[in-house]
Amino acid sequence: MKKLIRGLDEFRHTYVPTHQELLTELSHGQKPRVLFITCSDSRIDPNLITNADVGELFVIRNAGNIIPPYGAANGGEGGTLEYAIHALDIQQIIVCGHSHCGAMKGLLKLNQLQKDMPLVYDWLKHAESTRRLVTENYLNYSDEELIEILVAENVLIQIANLKTYPVIQAKLHRGQLHIYGWIYHIETGEVLAYNETNHTYVSPQTQLLEESNENSRLNYSRTHAPPVACELLPASDLSLPEETNQWRALDRIAQVRSKLDFLLQINPQSPQEAQKTMRSLCEIFETATQQGMSPGELQAYHYRFAEKIQIWAKTIYSLKD
Repeated sequence: MKKLIRGLDEFRHTYVPTHQELLTELSHGQKPRVLFITCSDSRIDPNLITNADVGELFVIRNAGNIIPPYGAANGGEGGTLEYAIHALDIQQIIVCGHSHCGAMKGLLKLNQLQKDMPLVYDWLKHAESTRRLVTENYLNYSDEELIEILVAENVLIQIANLKTYPVIQAKLHRGQLHIYGWIYHIETGEVLAYNETNHTYVSPQTQLLEESNENSRLNYSRTHAPPVACELLPASDLSLPEETNQWRALDRIAQVRSKLDFLLQINPQSPQEAQKTMRSLCEIFETATQQGMSPGELQAYHYRFAEKIQIWAKTIYSLKD
């Protein structure tokens, strides 16, 4: 408590004098640009990780960054969400999960919470869809890996829940609202953003590229549109293992698995190599979908490539700097 009181004093004597104009403006009303939905975890600070100033973010925080579907709960999330979208006219929403999430650890062992923390148990039941999706589709993973998968899938489930709210549906229909999924990695400070086109988490900068290209994609079906990263890259001539007789003996899905596993071992040393590798990955993911790889296995591969894609993207962007 002494530290907090000292902090109050420092805030009054350092921040306030240098931001008096901003604070005076904010005293007349707020006009935040983004609704930021994240976990209550003390290790997450939305303003700090986004370098946002006071008044720029309207924040909803709870255990597990959960938004119950419309009408499923009488908590403050629904009312706060409605106020943010209708009264404040916010047009961007970020749902941000984070690594090593305690709520997701609890969700993985949900029934064990019922006796000692019944209120936590009741709250996490709102994320039952996340738990079922992961435990029934991601097999042969360790608990630690499953927790990180839960984090990633939970962000997407909560985005789906957001879309059940009438105020959200109305603005989405008019094209006046955008929703983004992020994952914050505590240990590195890195943020990954969900890309709807290739169904994986990538560098947030790709969202800016995607938005800038959105209007130029004339009548291009979303289900056929190539990932933005692919659009920016030349055709690949990356040399994959030759299809020997042994490869031909494998079924088509096994060939796709072999190529994906091969790409996981690649560490491009130049922007050009990274471009070729990214193009190859896009092509193989497209082939995997066409050949009928199960959604669960495809999602598992997307999860495994998430960190690789971020590294490759940074290498590619270094060519443009």
